[in-house]
Amino acid sequence: MTERVDAVVIGGGVMGASILYNLTKQGLKNCVLLERDTLGSGSTGRSSGLIRMHYSTKVNAELSWKSFPYFLHFDELIGQQKPQFIKTGFIAIAGPASTEGFYKNVSIQKKVGIDTNIIDLKQAREVAPGFHFTDDEVFAWEPQSGHGDPSGTAMAYAKQAEQNGARIILKAPVNEIRIKNDTVFSIHTEKETFETEIAVMATGPWSNQFLSKLNIDLPLTATRHEVFFIKRDNNLLLNHPSGADMTNMTYFRPEGNDMTLVGNGNREHVVDPDKYNLKPSMDYLEDVWLRLAKRMPAIAKGQYFTGYAGLYTSTPDTHPIVDKIDGIDGLYICTGFSGHGFKLAPAVGICMSELITKGRSDFVDITALKADRFSKGNQNEISYGFRVIS
Repeated sequence: MTERVDAVVIGGGVMGASILYNLTKQGLKNCVLLERDTLGSGSTGRSSGLIRMHYSTKVNAELSWKSFPYFLHFDELIGQQKPQFIKTGFIAIAGPASTEGFYKNVSIQKKVGIDTNIIDLKQAREVAPGFHFTDDEVFAWEPQSGHGDPSGTAMAYAKQAEQNGARIILKAPVNEIRIKNDTVFSIHTEKETFETEIAVMATGPWSNQFLSKLNIDLPLTATRHEVFFIKRDNNLLLNHPSGADMTNMTYFRPEGNDMTLVGNGNREHVVDPDKYNLKPSMDYLEDVWLRLAKRMPAIAKGQYFTGYAGLYTSTPDTHPIVDKIDGIDGLYICTGFSGHGFKLAPAVGICMSELITKGRSDFVDITALKADRFSKGNQNEISYGFRVIS
């Protein structure tokens, strides 16, 4: 069956769902989202869900800041029941080697409007009791940050997009993006063909599978990341804020009243997105648990509860590619978030819909996320060796 549509979004993670919804808000009601499996079944469903705004660059800081109101007021701004958001506060911790960049980054964030402040050692101990800090470390505190529900957010965007007139087709992997005269012509699944002049690849770790068929080479890698939960003894360590520890290379957040989620974004491995180990390895558990215990000594007496592995789509500068594809009219790409996608998704969906319908993004200047920055030597500079907190 063949039909004509305004646009096709490929990929049903939180990014694709946000783009679909925002296209309907821009007036493109007859849009289709094609998802190879189920909504949120890729990177979105295995995200840690952290929502924070500590970044090295203005573009990521602004995207996170302008996304933040949607996590707080999703029901009012989008129209669906608000997915879960839990405010925990967020503490960023850096050692002497990162101090200069740390202060610069907080200055950038404050200019954007983010509610963040440098705090001293005494204040750090007040917001994070039970943590071990040293005199030569520096700290930033985001009192409003926390964690949310990536899959629930994707589903809420998708539901509202459908109510606005869009369609979502699951279990419909795309076989071909057909190009005619250097212009998007049609999108093909096993059962259906959609003729359109606009196609958006929000395809995450599967992006290279599409790009290679179009002879497009972008520096994207599918990498495996791991996280796990530790059950704490609340007599030893009460609930704590979320955080990023650049000294010990861990990120963490509370889960419920007595558990802690922890990960290390630097221990990533390139994998086949269709075949990878879904559980964290024993050596990872031992290494990251020891790192976390240096910051939270009481966690050493905790108990392993569960863990999982998921996929990042990584770029050399840890910043996404949000752009039109040069040389092919109507083809757009939104991928490479390197572990940051969920917390940026509300703003990125708006930016991408503006880029498609107006030729530019007014909501946030996304020039720094162009696809050609790698070939032109314009990569974004990040301050920390801890890639997941870039």
